[in-house]
Amino acid sequence: MSLLSERQKEELHKSILEYLHANNFTDAFNTLKSETGVEYSPDPKGKYVGLLEKKWTSVIRLQKKIMDLENRNAALQEELSLSPAKRAALQTDWVPRAPAAYVLTGHRGQVLKVAFHPTFSVLASASEDATVKIWDWETGEFERTLKGHTRAVNDVAFDSKGNLLVTCSSDLFIKIWDVQNEWKNTKTFPGHEHTVSSVRFLPGDQHIVSASRDRTIRIWDVASTHLVRTISGHTDWVRWVEPSDDGRLIASCSNDQTARIIDPTTGETKVELRGHEHTIEVVAFAPVAAYTAIRELAGIPSTERSKRPGAYVATGSRDKHIRIWDTQSGQMLRSLAGHDNWVRALVFHPTGKFLLSASDDYTIRVWELATGRCVKTVQAHGHFVTCLAWGRQAPVQSGDASAQPNGSGDGKQELEKFVNVVASGSVDQTIKIWLP
Repeated sequence: MSLLSERQKEELHKSILEYLHANNFTDAFNTLKSETGVEYSPDPKGKYVGLLEKKWTSVIRLQKKIMDLENRNAALQEELSLSPAKRAALQTDWVPRAPAAYVLTGHRGQVLKVAFHPTFSVLASASEDATVKIWDWETGEFERTLKGHTRAVNDVAFDSKGNLLVTCSSDLFIKIWDVQNEWKNTKTFPGHEHTVSSVRFLPGDQHIVSASRDRTIRIWDVASTHLVRTISGHTDWVRWVEPSDDGRLIASCSNDQTARIIDPTTGETKVELRGHEHTIEVVAFAPVAAYTAIRELAGIPSTERSKRPGAYVATGSRDKHIRIWDTQSGQMLRSLAGHDNWVRALVFHPTGKFLLSASDDYTIRVWELATGRCVKTVQAHGHFVTCLAWGRQAPVQSGDASAQPNGSGDGKQELEKFVNVVASGSVDQTIKIWLP
């Protein structure tokens, strides 16, 4: 029994005839025509031009997709065969491993930052090519490009509900994009006098905080776009700014080789963290879930049970070191050495057991916080790894402190509440999605 209908046979014959004609196989063309009895006159604008090649290449693409899916399926089958207890532990303590699930391509400049939407499987990436691209990380599909900045987009972040996206650029502007209204650029904040390096929503989503090469940190009112406060103190380019989970502190770091812990309501520097020997590229507050491990690492007595957000931060520097600090005393608790080049990104594991770092040595490293050991090195990209983000935490219920991102609650519900996915971006112009 033939698998092809008469119409499909005729289409196939005509596309083969067109291919033979286009490649000057005249005898074969005439023979096939007479043997099939198909009436066909080659037409350079006809629908059969190039059809055979198109079908052939799409079959190869489909075969590749099938092979990828079969490999994925095999890995998932292997995981399913593990006992539920083992599998739960694996899921909870999952860290990225090569190869990446997806490699997202499309940017025409290095990828500078990535950010996960707090509830949907959406990822935003900011690039030196002056655009932001939106992707679906579950499928690896590209969704859209946001254009509006005229120079490199240096940072990108969602608000807590994922309704708004904020970006900042070397064009001196900060922009807000309305996710629910076709990602339209609804607000633009002028005011910085040099490259804007970093921007974040403060908890509550009423204000944003930005850091700039003009040596200032600025706080802005989202609704009115007015400047609320300018914070000075750093003596050089401010690279990164990060609020604590309760918004009572902000951490910043700079080319002046210091990091600062600042009270955003007064602009006062609470403590200055000194010890790095080069520009500090990144600063990250430890989630409450990580406190036990950090105290073990630093030999702090277990009588210290404070759950106050913002008690510890990690910094990453061009001196190749990661340092962990007590934000109240300004004391350095531990220095983690292992990277062979600048440390560019840090993200705490939601369980609080690990710290992930990305570097210009092309790797992502996983550090066990309780011991300070590097337990895994992933060869991540073919060039410098510029940024790293952990997938969404649980949706925050209003008034539910324990469901705050990064778990500023008691840490008991932590484990069911985060999604295992990591994204990294690189000077190689790609974004990689790492999934279990």
